[in-house]
Amino acid sequence: MTRADVAAPLGGGSLAAAESAFGALRGERRRRGLLGWGLLALVFLASAFVAELDPTRIWAGLPRITEYAERTLPLLRWGHLPEDLAEWFWDLGHWLQLLAETVVMAYLATLVGSLFAFLGCFFATRGLAPNAPLAWVIRRGFEFARAVPELVFALLFIYAFGLGPMAGVMAVALHSLGAQGKLFAEAAEGAGAGPVDGIRAAGGSWAESIRFGVVPQILPNLASFTLWRFEINVRNSAIIGFVGAGGIGEAVFTAVRLLHYEDVSALLILLVVTVSVIDQLCGRLRHRLIGGETAK
Repeated sequence: MTRADVAAPLGGGSLAAAESAFGALRGERRRRGLLGWGLLALVFLASAFVAELDPTRIWAGLPRITEYAERTLPLLRWGHLPEDLAEWFWDLGHWLQLLAETVVMAYLATLVGSLFAFLGCFFATRGLAPNAPLAWVIRRGFEFARAVPELVFALLFIYAFGLGPMAGVMAVALHSLGAQGKLFAEAAEGAGAGPVDGIRAAGGSWAESIRFGVVPQILPNLASFTLWRFEINVRNSAIIGFVGAGGIGEAVFTAVRLLHYEDVSALLILLVVTVSVIDQLCGRLRHRLIGGETAK
């Protein structure tokens, strides 16, 4: 089929007008695209200026990062490898206790934060909340809880309750409450309205419509979000140890402050291995839950 065949039924004027309109549309889209990329580049440059992102300083500082990393690595001799490893991980028993404390802190914080987020998310869900002003208040509470960093909460609880894991658990749990509350509420908003309407039409209460109409639909998503939050909280629990809130973070901070370079690398290796194992286990469990639900 030639261009003349297309132009014959449409008419030369109609085809020319269509081509002109299509060309104008392409030009407009191209101009919008260029404008968008230009604005993105402008925002990036402005952000880099505010953040003092200087390429020369980055280039000059890269060798220092390598130098610090080299200082943290011990001398390992093949002929004396067991002795060198034993000297490197000289306080392994104590470090493993602190690492276990970090994992337990993350577990408790995830459990408590997710539980309260589950109880409160339905009161903050648009279309399901029984009271609009209450929903607004709960959503703002979730925003506050996740906007304040865990370190700030940890300092507050340390001041109130003293040093130790309890302050760390409360800080991470409060931040998890805000993050999980948002995710849980969004999952509830995406639930189908059919089961809820059916339960209401049959005379069910609001609580029954949530229990039997919404929860079964979103339960796999809630489990996935909770496992993902546990992975994050393991890392967060290690970080808040820097301010005295328990866990292996205290040992890392002490090693960094006292310039015990080899201890820093040993502690980081233990932490990285632990986080990697937990990520793998949680990932498999999450996929199994999602896959099992899909199979049903």
